[in-house]
Amino acid sequence: MIQLSKSSKPVSAVLFFFVTFMGWAQQGDTSYKRRVLEASEVDLLFSYYNQDGQNAAVTGGEGTEELTDATSSIVLRMPMNEDDILTVDVGLSAYTSASSSNVNPLDGGLNVTPFDASSGESRKDVLAYINPTYQHSSDDRNTIWSANAYFSSEYDYFSIGFGGSFTKLFNEKNTEITLSGRVFLDKWNSQYPIELRDGFFDDRITGNGTYNPLFTAFDNENRNSYSLSLSFSQILSQKLQGALFMDLVSQNGLLSTPFQRVYFADFEDFYIDEFQLADNVEQLPDNRFKIPLGGRLNYYLNDLVILRSYYRFYWDDWGVSSHTASLEVPFKLTDKFTLYPTYRYYTQTAADYFYPKEQALSTYEFYTSDYDLSNYDAHQYGIGVQYKDIFTSARVLNFGLKTINLRFSQYDRSDGLNAFIVTLGTTFVGN
Repeated sequence: MIQLSKSSKPVSAVLFFFVTFMGWAQQGDTSYKRRVLEASEVDLLFSYYNQDGQNAAVTGGEGTEELTDATSSIVLRMPMNEDDILTVDVGLSAYTSASSSNVNPLDGGLNVTPFDASSGESRKDVLAYINPTYQHSSDDRNTIWSANAYFSSEYDYFSIGFGGSFTKLFNEKNTEITLSGRVFLDKWNSQYPIELRDGFFDDRITGNGTYNPLFTAFDNENRNSYSLSLSFSQILSQKLQGALFMDLVSQNGLLSTPFQRVYFADFEDFYIDEFQLADNVEQLPDNRFKIPLGGRLNYYLNDLVILRSYYRFYWDDWGVSSHTASLEVPFKLTDKFTLYPTYRYYTQTAADYFYPKEQALSTYEFYTSDYDLSNYDAHQYGIGVQYKDIFTSARVLNFGLKTINLRFSQYDRSDGLNAFIVTLGTTFVGN
């Protein structure tokens, strides 16, 4: 979701001058200074996600939520000199979704139903992104600033963005304060349910009267997000470390999802086979303000066990408030292997504009049947194992294998949505 400027030439010129100046300045300094990053590192990451449920927003809060997503990414961290690091994160995410396939449920199959996937092109998509970050540390390593950019694209959505952070360490590096900000400038390529598109006609429609939905295409397809974050970290004792954080997030523009149907209580129902045709798509305010705040507390129990706790409170002006609490207990099995059992609990209130299927009235200004905005609780259980070799004895080409992380998580939501995710990550270090 990020872009630095319309032209890269001014940025390139400034970067060239900065790197040239730093190189010239270091010629006159013969003192040794430990590099922030000694050698290039490469992270290879892969995840597989699978979910199912019966409350798809695409079909008005009722229908299959079956989805699979496979994501792969490469993160390259390169030392530019003793003080600077360039990180480039590039990834692809490919998914197939039974619910999004029902944006057009009429493009495959003999019987049309919201509980089955159609075979059309809307059932799958690929998201591609790149996220470069440049980080500079002061000579005493007590001041760090960074600048980053972000670009992503998929079939119906494009995002650019930029951001930066400033970190200051005090008290012999026992205290750390970070201020960061990000801007995302997004653009929809709105895809509406097939029955709401111009020229739609199907002689299989059944119902009382004439199908006449309450629908007008969105005029504005832009979505902008702005965030400001503040975090404070403190080493409290030899065994205890704590952190506090707060974010301020503002969004404006098209915050509704154009292909998510809504069915009204005061409208007649119309069907093609078992599939109910939309009365409209969701309508949400074009502004949203969010405040998450929370903290972390890590306790070193002994040489084998560390306790990592986390809590976050969230509030927004749509009426959603939530609590998140999690606990991770890394357990060191050997010098190289660590086990990571985890548990996370989440609960939230419903948005002011959420209505289950056929409970909203057409006279309302805002409405949605997206169960992500409903009242629900969720439990997530996980287990992971890490292999770590600080000597990087195993090698691939000119890179030594530093870590391997394998994790599995099960997610269960009180509205019936269930999911699991498997992640695999490896880190290689160059000579």
